[in-house]
Formats: sequence, structure tokens, C-alpha cells
Amino acid sequence: MTAAGTAGYGAEFHPYVDLSTIGAVVTKSLAPYEWPGNPAPRLHPVRAGMMNSVGLQGPGIGEWLERTLPEIIATGADVVCSIWGRSIEDYRAAAEMLADAPDSVVAVEVNLSCPNLEGRGGIFAHDPALSAEVVAATAACARPRWAKLSPNTDRIVEVARAVTEAGAEALTLVNTLLGLTLDPSTLRPTLGNGGGGLSGPAIHPIAVRAVADVRAALPDVPIVGVGGIADTFDAVELMAVGASAVQIGTALFAEPTALARVRDGLVVEARRRGLSSVSGLTGLAVL
Repeated sequence: MTAAGTAGYGAEFHPYVDLSTIGAVVTKSLAPYEWPGNPAPRLHPVRAGMMNSVGLQGPGIGEWLERTLPEIIATGADVVCSIWGRSIEDYRAAAEMLADAPDSVVAVEVNLSCPNLEGRGGIFAHDPALSAEVVAATAACARPRWAKLSPNTDRIVEVARAVTEAGAEALTLVNTLLGLTLDPSTLRPTLGNGGGGLSGPAIHPIAVRAVADVRAALPDVPIVGVGGIADTFDAVELMAVGASAVQIGTALFAEPTALARVRDGLVVEARRRGLSSVSGLTGLAVL
């Protein structure tokens, strides 16, 4: 799959790969309203990845449903709509707006790595109780919910357990790591909002560890692994420690065809190991 925030809202990557041949297109996170995002600059390359502070800019779910979703559906792709909010009520409203979405929207990914502006704690995904409240509030979407969790906490297993008990059918692990980079000339932050999220190969071992830890604690909960996939073995690693599927993100900025390359590579790797399907890679690791 594509990873939220890295492949737009629609069929932007269809010229590079037939979107009907990948697991799903995961949209950039959408709120129930239009949101302007953060000031520029919003992206900055680093040695082993990328810093971003886009700030969840987006047209809102209503505009997306009307104008953009039909473009994706026309490609034959399955769609996972990522949603976000600044409050629990925002998430509730977003879910309600998706209740009557076409069947091609097969799941809703609940992005919990957002600051809570209700005066209770910081980022939702760092608080098990708040995360559970958000997931419970999104039931109105009437389709499976995947809770996307943050690696910026030592409570990720606790949060994972709380959101699954609240109704999440799957977990997406992980979102970006918090970071800060400076301009060598000015010694000011390279991003317009100051700090931002680190993605790419630098975070891959952290994603692997998060998937392994959560799989050990919750062996029956499906996991979508994401974080620094640049080649086939990166995807194999995440599946081997417990992911049932994977998402590719930062690599697409440099190589849009990485989706097809890794997809095909997984088939080859499964056959090389004597497996009848790619799903056989899940849980192969000996830990």
C-alpha cells in the first residue's frame, strides 16, 4: 500500500503503477474540514530519510468525496481513507462523513499522531485512554478501522491494546519520529514550523521493533507495517516480525515505481522460500 501523506489523495501514482494491483491506496490524512497546514518550508532531506512538517494540509473529507475519490475508484483501486482531527468530536465528524462512502473505501485509518487540543495531554497516540476514546468515536464510519500509532512513546503496546479493545480491527505501525534539523548557514530550523517528523530508512529498525513488540503482545491483531521501506527485504523484515501488510512512503518521493518493485519482489521472495503466497511471510522471524 501507499503510506498516508506520501501519495496524495487520489490517482497521482497510477501513471507509475496500476493501482488496482497493489493492496490499497491510503490517502493523505483528511479532516472533516479544510485545513491550511504549516508554513513553508515543509520538507527537508536528511542523510537517511526526510523531515516533514506539512501540517496535515487538506481539502476536507467532503471535497475529497465529491471531487477526488471518483478518480481513484476509476483505477480499480481499493482505498483506505486516513482521517485526523484536533478533538474527539473532529474524529467523530470525519467518521460520520465516510459512513455512506462507496464500497471501494474498504477501511478507515485513524491517524492518532495528532496533538489533542482539548486540554487533556499532548499527542493522542501517547495516551491509551485518549486513543481509545478516539477509536470508539469513529465507529460511525461503518467499515474497518485501522489505528495508526506513534513510535514516540514507550507505551505503544499499551496504546495498541487500548485501541483494539475500543474497536480498532487493525493497527498501522508506525508514524514518523519527532526530529529537528538546522540550516548550516543560519542555524535556524530548516522547516517553517520548527521541528517535524522524520521518515525514511533511518526509522526502519524502530518500525521493525514496534511491530515485533506489538505482535508479541497482541498476536491475533492484524498489523500493517510502515517505516523506511526502500527495498524488498525491508518489507520482508516487517512481515517476518508480524505485519500482515506493508505501506511504502518516503521512498516514493524519489522512486514512484517502488510500489511495483517491492510488490513484485515480495512474490519472488515468497517463492524462493517455498511459500505459496506472500502472506506466508508473516511471522516467519525467529525471535
